[in-house]
Amino acid sequence: MEQRHRAYAAVAATVGIFLLVQLGALALVEPFQSAGYQAVENPDDPTNSFAYFGAILIATGVMLAAIKFDIRWFIRGLLVFTSGLLTWYVLNVVVPPLVSVSVGGVGVNVLALAGAAAVIVGLLVHPEWYVIDATGIVMGAGAAGIFGISFGLLPAIILLVVLAVYDAISVYGTEHMLDLAEGVMDLNVPIMFVVPTTLPYSFLAAQRGATDGADATGSEEVSEPDTATDDGGASDDRATDPDGSAGDAVTDEGPLERDALFIGLGDAVMPTIIVASAAFFIDEGLIQVPGIALNLASLSAMVGTMVGLVVLMTMVLKGRAHAGLPLLNGGAIGGYLAGALASGLTLTQALGL
Repeated sequence: MEQRHRAYAAVAATVGIFLLVQLGALALVEPFQSAGYQAVENPDDPTNSFAYFGAILIATGVMLAAIKFDIRWFIRGLLVFTSGLLTWYVLNVVVPPLVSVSVGGVGVNVLALAGAAAVIVGLLVHPEWYVIDATGIVMGAGAAGIFGISFGLLPAIILLVVLAVYDAISVYGTEHMLDLAEGVMDLNVPIMFVVPTTLPYSFLAAQRGATDGADATGSEEVSEPDTATDDGGASDDRATDPDGSAGDAVTDEGPLERDALFIGLGDAVMPTIIVASAAFFIDEGLIQVPGIALNLASLSAMVGTMVGLVVLMTMVLKGRAHAGLPLLNGGAIGGYLAGALASGLTLTQALGL
């Protein structure tokens, strides 16, 4: 019973992390737009979605090749640099430029740069679970905010549907996302959120223990992921196991006996895109909340995401491998459409047609 309560508390903490990512993205929508962070010239062009999906496929192939040829240092370096870059993007619009220097005629926010550098150093020197989670929340909010203002309603829906289908195929069919999760789990970078079920838990100690076990036996125990999804190029989407996923290991431990739950960063980022996109591109149903852009459509998309997350985590705790994005993206899209229609939009308008 105690183990079950601990697992439920970890699930509640996971919901809280998703909520922080989504609220962070909503808080960044307007600052990002003012800073010119919109990544495309025409956010309503549906081909943007397919171009981005193509980039995901290429990134996945590169990472799988790096794992196969044992050059994981390349992946680690790339992900640590990306973590610092996204942190700088966020801090650059959040932290006042109290100290700035001119580089090539362009003013640089020194405090934002120092914050990004601190993230990089933290990930390189002490990548404990709280460092990874804090960085992941900032990265997730920043990535979702940028994608949200860059993908109009139709491109955002198309992207989420395509990723959900791809995720299901990569988990239940080809299973290459599970291989990717296993290959990058020991890199100690924010590709996933680590949610301890016990306060004394140490992610670094767990990683060292796995390595010592592999050295002693000649082969490392491999856990079978219980949930995995595509992370949109930023990370692996997994939940609940030291392999970057969510679940039931090949060992005797059940899901409720784990010391931590794991869920991929991309699982939080992808559904949040439609949340941020709805807040940015829809004027109807505005909800006045200080500091964040919010309307009924974005709020209902958040609720839909949380419903999908609870269903996903319930399935994960039963000990089976599951793709995350079909439930998460499906919940976000369904919630968004319900809120958009309730705001007075027609179905055509809600779909961005």
